Amino acid sequence: MDPITHTLTGITFYNTGFKRKFSLVVILISSIAPDFDYITRLWGIDVFLRYHRGITHGILALFFVPLVISILFSSKKDFIYFYILSVSSYALHLFMDLTNQYGTRILSPFDWQQYSLDLSFIIDPYITLGLLVSVILCKKFKKRTVTIAIITLVLIPLYFSSKYYLNLKAKEFLKENIEANTYKVCPLPNDFLRWWFIVRSDDTFKTGFVDLFTQRVYISDIYYKNGEDPYIIKSKETRLVKNFLYFAQYPFAEVKKQGESVVVIWRELSYSFRAGDHFVAKVVYDSEGNKLGEYFKF
Repeated sequence: MDPITHTLTGITFYNTGFKRKFSLVVILISSIAPDFDYITRLWGIDVFLRYHRGITHGILALFFVPLVISILFSSKKDFIYFYILSVSSYALHLFMDLTNQYGTRILSPFDWQQYSLDLSFIIDPYITLGLLVSVILCKKFKKRTVTIAIITLVLIPLYFSSKYYLNLKAKEFLKENIEANTYKVCPLPNDFLRWWFIVRSDDTFKTGFVDLFTQRVYISDIYYKNGEDPYIIKSKETRLVKNFLYFAQYPFAEVKKQGESVVVIWRELSYSFRAGDHFVAKVVYDSEGNKLGEYFKF
């Protein structure tokens, strides 16, 4: 989820009835603290891709970072109160991030695998708008602030539960229509009944849409792996591609000629439904195999 949504989530959590001094400050800092890893963008977007939702989104940070925040804002007598408050706010952030298909290394540093529930897009306007309406209503109806905030926080897991049900139905329908070894179903922005899919069978990827409304599967593209191409192998030695592959869950590479140059294009198929180049890494070589440049489009 985006920082605005996390901030609104923190405010809504605060509105459930926490009144002690610094409660709002602790909640807001804890709600956005996992995204302190945004600083890695200073070293390049590929470095950001590698480290975002890594150690700061892991189980160790969940208990360690709130400890630091609580020490800064509490006294001895209310340390436990603020620590529980901080852990809860931090955990809300991690839960919200887990719901979308952008992987989160939730078990780091003990397990660096990415996990995702594939229930919402990176930015979910329904969640953000719902939280914003809740915050506004709490300001307008101050006597009912706690009730409004609690109802909002109850509705969020109910919303994700409905998306989970639809995700399962989409995957079941996909398996009935396409035979493959691996299936992944991802949410589309602002859509409930259409889902993006990636399936893999041996050395072939297929991508497309599952439409639960029309009860049809639409194949968009078929990709045949050519991992033995020398330019693809060579591109894996670059920093850009190393970081891209650390991030990507369904990477695919292809080689194209552009005049006298050779371009290796790496795509993250989880986002290939978007028009244009998104989550695409390119490495350009001359005819003799010398690297001319490398680029990434987010």
